[in-house]
Amino acid sequence: MFNYDSAANINLPARRRFLQQAGLGFGSLALASMLREEHTATASEPVNAISLNGADPLALRAPKFPGKVKSIIWLFMTGAPSQVDTWDYKPELQKRDGETLAGSDPKTGFFTTSGKCLKSPFAWGQYGESGSWVSDLFPHLSQHVDKMCFLHSMYLKQNNHAPASLELMCGTNRPGLPALGAWMTYGLGSQNQNLPSYVVLHDTRPRGDDQIWSAGFLPKTYQALALDSRRKESIDNLTRDAKHSNQQQRTQLDLIRELNQRHAIDRATQADLAARINSFELAYRMQMAAPEALDLASETDAVHKLYGMDRPECETFSRQCLLARRLVERGVRFVQIFAGKGVDGDGSVNDVPWDCHSDVQVNHRSCGLHTDQPAAALLADLEARGLLDSTLVIWGGEFGRTSDSQGAKGRDHNPNGFTIWMAGAGVKGGFHYGATDPFGYKAVENKVHVNDLHATLLHLLGIEHTQLTYKFNGRDFRLTDVGGEVLKDILA
Repeated sequence: MFNYDSAANINLPARRRFLQQAGLGFGSLALASMLREEHTATASEPVNAISLNGADPLALRAPKFPGKVKSIIWLFMTGAPSQVDTWDYKPELQKRDGETLAGSDPKTGFFTTSGKCLKSPFAWGQYGESGSWVSDLFPHLSQHVDKMCFLHSMYLKQNNHAPASLELMCGTNRPGLPALGAWMTYGLGSQNQNLPSYVVLHDTRPRGDDQIWSAGFLPKTYQALALDSRRKESIDNLTRDAKHSNQQQRTQLDLIRELNQRHAIDRATQADLAARINSFELAYRMQMAAPEALDLASETDAVHKLYGMDRPECETFSRQCLLARRLVERGVRFVQIFAGKGVDGDGSVNDVPWDCHSDVQVNHRSCGLHTDQPAAALLADLEARGLLDSTLVIWGGEFGRTSDSQGAKGRDHNPNGFTIWMAGAGVKGGFHYGATDPFGYKAVENKVHVNDLHATLLHLLGIEHTQLTYKFNGRDFRLTDVGGEVLKDILA
């Protein structure tokens, strides 16, 4: 370097020092040129992710033991469907309409109920070789009951939408904990390095907001990509600036990456720093992979019609279900769809779709029209493509509804007993597990808490749930907290 001394005379560096510095400069220019040429040939190749411990956080990892499930699609019926109006037929409730419901608690739900039995206003029938009872809300899904494994004895501790959704997805209702999809990605890595491993599709944001698909205290590398149907599932800031070529962008990212790596060396405990660095690379790889995966125009008219995309009442959920199939087809590990809007008893739009406080018949009929055909098409399409052998589809809400009435025609929240069904890889089809009482009010046989459900799902993925842990604030946390039993009776 050139320095000015106190006498204002220039001190020139020694000849050897000057040549050394100049030589290094010319060498750096040559190296930059060589790297540019290399990336011209390999710009489409992925770059390994950064991890503070030297391992790729999204690298595909072998399960503890062979798992039957590679991907999960969770059809989350936001607002909580009534079990006694959908999948849990109760003849006794039909007979005792208007009579006192023995053992009912008017404060079970969020408001106050009458204590009087409210029969289901829907017609019921038996379907499939299993003879499973289904209400007429589901003319399409009823044709697939022999694929479904019904859990009729689900229960939770929370009785309102946001905390119950947190409990269902994160194991407990405490904010700040990782959701199931984040735990799955942490435990097994990504099957496609060019797409996120965890994708959420939603319309209006459900109660609980993005806490119910959060990575919590896990590194944000495992955070879900949330796509809003109101914006046609577009991804913000993904498209490359037209002024930059692919080569220019790759060179720019390499420089950013090098600077970030240097910055990270002295910050070894900042997991979120590595996640932010990796997000640059994933976004770069997604620029080609994501638009293709989200392009429904490439599907045939027959497929569009199968899902009901020609029907305005279910077009949004149809598009989401078709996207879910395309995503798992491309290796996305966990896709969750939060069902959109329903209709209240007064005809107004309800952004908590299945929340039937005023009129269960009007509300549930609108939700059935919105979700039935697309969900049935998803099962049929997955089966036709051979994907149902490795994909598990889950249908259900955050709790159930009361068997006694709220007002004249509505039902309040009920966490004490509700139905979830699963179909596909690893579970018995046409199988019914657990039971509620004769009125469908409480789970009474083989009760299933969410910790048991999560333990079972992780088992199907090849993970021992007690060993999937992450140390945070001095404690080893796990998705199933200190509970959870695998439901071995439902396993195929």
